[in-house]
Amino acid sequence: MVGRIIRGVLKIRYLLIGGAVGGGISLQRSYEEWRDSLPDSKWIKDLFPSTEKVDSFRGSLMDLSSKFRDSLEGLDIDPRLKVFGDRKISELRAWFDNRLEDAIKAAEDEGKEGNDKVITQASPVVHADSFVTPTGAEKHAEERKKAENMQQKIDKMQEELMKVQLKYQKELEKLERDNKELRKQLLLKGHSGSTNRKIKKSLIDMYSEVLDELCDYDVGYSTHDHLPRVVVVGDQSSGKTSVLEMIAQARIFPRGAGEMMTRAPVKVTLSEGPYHIAQFKDSSREFDLSKESDLSDLRKEVELRMLNSVKHGKTVSSEVISMTVKGPGLQRMVLVDLPGIISTQTTEMESGTREAIRQMTQTYMSNPNAIILCIQDGAVDAERSNVTDLVAQMDPQGKRTIFVLTKVDLAEENLTKPDRIRKILSGKLFPMRALGYFAVVTGRGNKDDSIATIKQYEENFFSTSKLFNREGLVPSTQVTTKNLSLAVSECFWKMVRETVEQQADAFKATRFNLETEWKNNFPRLRELDRNELFEKARGEILDEVVNLSLVSPKEWEEALMKKLWEKVATHVFENLYLPAAQSNSSGTFNTTIDIRLKQWADQQLPRKSVECAWETLKEEFNRLVEKAKLSKDHDNIFDQLKAAVVDESMRKHQWEDKAAEVLRVIQLNTLEDRSVHDKQQWDSAVQFVERSVKEKLQVTEENLNNIVGPSRTQQWLQWTSATPEQKEHAAVKNELERLLFSERNHPPTLSYEELTAARRNLQTNGVDVDNEFIRQTWHHVYRRHFLRKSLSRAYECRKGFWMYHQGLENEQVVDCNDVVLFWRIQQMLKVTANALRQQIMNREARRFEKEIKEVLEVYSQDREKKEQLLTGRRVQLAEELKRVRQIQEKLEEFIKSLNAEK
Repeated sequence: MVGRIIRGVLKIRYLLIGGAVGGGISLQRSYEEWRDSLPDSKWIKDLFPSTEKVDSFRGSLMDLSSKFRDSLEGLDIDPRLKVFGDRKISELRAWFDNRLEDAIKAAEDEGKEGNDKVITQASPVVHADSFVTPTGAEKHAEERKKAENMQQKIDKMQEELMKVQLKYQKELEKLERDNKELRKQLLLKGHSGSTNRKIKKSLIDMYSEVLDELCDYDVGYSTHDHLPRVVVVGDQSSGKTSVLEMIAQARIFPRGAGEMMTRAPVKVTLSEGPYHIAQFKDSSREFDLSKESDLSDLRKEVELRMLNSVKHGKTVSSEVISMTVKGPGLQRMVLVDLPGIISTQTTEMESGTREAIRQMTQTYMSNPNAIILCIQDGAVDAERSNVTDLVAQMDPQGKRTIFVLTKVDLAEENLTKPDRIRKILSGKLFPMRALGYFAVVTGRGNKDDSIATIKQYEENFFSTSKLFNREGLVPSTQVTTKNLSLAVSECFWKMVRETVEQQADAFKATRFNLETEWKNNFPRLRELDRNELFEKARGEILDEVVNLSLVSPKEWEEALMKKLWEKVATHVFENLYLPAAQSNSSGTFNTTIDIRLKQWADQQLPRKSVECAWETLKEEFNRLVEKAKLSKDHDNIFDQLKAAVVDESMRKHQWEDKAAEVLRVIQLNTLEDRSVHDKQQWDSAVQFVERSVKEKLQVTEENLNNIVGPSRTQQWLQWTSATPEQKEHAAVKNELERLLFSERNHPPTLSYEELTAARRNLQTNGVDVDNEFIRQTWHHVYRRHFLRKSLSRAYECRKGFWMYHQGLENEQVVDCNDVVLFWRIQQMLKVTANALRQQIMNREARRFEKEIKEVLEVYSQDREKKEQLLTGRRVQLAEELKRVRQIQEKLEEFIKSLNAEK
């Protein structure tokens, strides 16, 4: 029905053209006599569309009608809508019948009038012998009068044609509004009836999902992706964003006064829907574009996403921002708005911004199937354009370029030569070719104007413009954003239908190559991408955390004691034992030890104990991880991830504050006890002293050997020699050993007289060193001497428990105060290890597990972290396989739906 109505409307043009042609035939004979004297009127043919264009337009309307009729199948239409539609169709049919009768009658009258005139004008020629031949002046005046009458008739015919076109345009717009409302009601009714079944995606939504997959697959936009897009390019502030907004029928982009606003590619998918809404790809919020508050929020969100995409001080970014805009009557297509090309780089921009924008634009245009929407500002001189040369380089034949001239209202005011616009829109001014040329008006310069206001302003301008209407420089089909959107959509879908199957075959071949590589390199492994590998690693890490509960209390305490002694051993020898033992007085020794032990337990010891517990927990967990590596099912691809998770958990987590306070009380009470209760504890303390002193003595001897160099035996066996400095240290060592041999209980420091005597003795042997050099050597020599004495005393104290128990430890027989000190240290270590073990098993292991779960959850949302920790060709290949499969499947689904629509 809609097709028949529109065909009836089109008949008006045929009748008008037929009437004009009939009148022309009737005047043909007389017109041949004076046509050479008349100006050329071939331009009138441009006012009428060609037969091919009319047939094409009629065919597209018939296709639209058939598609619309197919979309109505299967839907139950509201009876009220049927009544409304029937009434409107009846009104339109009556109006068209009346117009058809009037046009036929006018054409017949005009034909009769033309025939009468021909007969009247021809009669003087037939009876030329009976009349006087007119003079040349009269003949010239008569011909000029005829020409004026003809011109008046042509002007009148053109004016009537314009009136008919305007009326036809208004009726067509009214029909479109009614059709849009009807489709909205049908879509709403269709959605309400399909709530319990899966909603079928539209073709453009399916195609947009394929492009989103490609953006995720290759952020750099690989030129191997040849799927069509509409790439919107232009100079900065040329109006390209406004053109896109007019096509989308909403002010969805932020705008600024002369500054760069588009900083990243914005992919906008336009599709038809019952409501005018917008939504980002990665968000569930829908912005109602009919509400100014939602529009404002949408613009702020777009601006925020652009700023977030620009990282590390850059001005522009290649990260794509994807959004979908749906609404009644929107043309289905995918557009990509790119940053405007700049000619001058300001100081506020990052260096290289100009070239980065040009490179990004060239990358998108290099896609051989991309439709280039070239936007040119009509209000500036054509010579200032930067984009036209770039477009001419990328598409020299103009097979996929559509040229758009914006701000033509300003151009009409400023240009003194209207013929310049005609040259632009006919492709004769710029060094580029295009499929089509369009002129649009996208506003009056007021950023607060609505789309409806701008659209009305555009229609009024083109209906009253001298350049685009009265002078007839540009056909009506080349103006308004509405005609532009129709042309772009038609070109887009034509390109999609021609290339999509070829692209699907290319991805199919890529998938085959990747699968073959996987089978050859990883034949016994499943194809797991990063997310799947991460989830598998999560399970293994949590299993290993659970294994912490299987560690026995004895193992925990032994590990804690060992770790704690490693941390405090240096402090015990350097700050406690050596300073007190070198006093050679039992009372001074005990007093010094008591004071320093209390200070140590009050300040450093609890904190060191907590650090020791954390390190022990980490080492035990790592031990379980290393043990798991020995399993035949171990996968080393997770090692880096596991280590990072444990380190991050340890770094974030803090031991309970009250735990250190509890440890401080326990350790103080333990260290205050100086009574060794039984022989077993005494023997254990003696062994502890011997073991600790031996370890310290070994380290001291190694340090002394390093400064004095290899011995003579080592020099002969290992073919090494001592340095001059080492030889001097060796000579000093020998001299100091003689001093200690003569005085076994020598104090820890050298007197001035001893230093002077040692220097003189060394000088007699040819070694000249200063006092500081002698003191450095003395530190190592005396420490070795003292530790040997301590070890010898510990051997003597093996059987000294009876004397200690009887209170005879201060007798000159034997001094076992160092054994008592190390017993106190040993008891403190046992009590601390026991307390820490209870905290770990009862609380900290579970808290550690909780921390690991939190870190894993954070890492699961961090794509960059997973890419950093899960690496290797195996991961990359699995990722590519997954992406290519998804793209191929979506492409095949899209092709299937596309063929079904045909």
